[in-house]
Amino acid sequence: MTGTVLVTYGTKNGSTAHIAESIAGTLREHGLTVETMRASSVPFVTRYDAVVVGGGLYAGRWHKDARTFVRRHRHDLAQRPVWFFSSGPLDASASERDIPPVRGVRRAMQELHARGHATFGGCLDDDADGWLARRILHSGSGGDFRDFEAVTAWAAAIAAELKN
Repeated sequence: MTGTVLVTYGTKNGSTAHIAESIAGTLREHGLTVETMRASSVPFVTRYDAVVVGGGLYAGRWHKDARTFVRRHRHDLAQRPVWFFSSGPLDASASERDIPPVRGVRRAMQELHARGHATFGGCLDDDADGWLARRILHSGSGGDFRDFEAVTAWAAAIAAELKN
């Protein structure tokens, strides 16, 4: 593939954005042209040859911007290779086992014939916004559970598939 890959994401506090940037960086290292953009800022996907969509998980659902992006662009997404990723578990579970996509993401994957999905650990820092985030932090459940080695390996597999 010689075209451009879009890596887009929905995030509240930036953790998913960092994962998206890591994915984009790995794809670039493998010789692909990549653009990274917030899902709410993508006007169209027709100029991209492949798309990676990520969303932070909140109460068992993908971030609203990721859901809206997939719904708005579903017809064009169905015409190109698509991968999904989720971020969110605030524990080591995502590094210990494969966590399947949540129901809404699973449905979108089936509809779009997505090529894959990965769930990565999330990150909730002391400066996170929102009432719920503050409660989680107050309970001692915050921290950074992102595994960037796993993110890199997953992105490298996407690059290999796109280059074949």
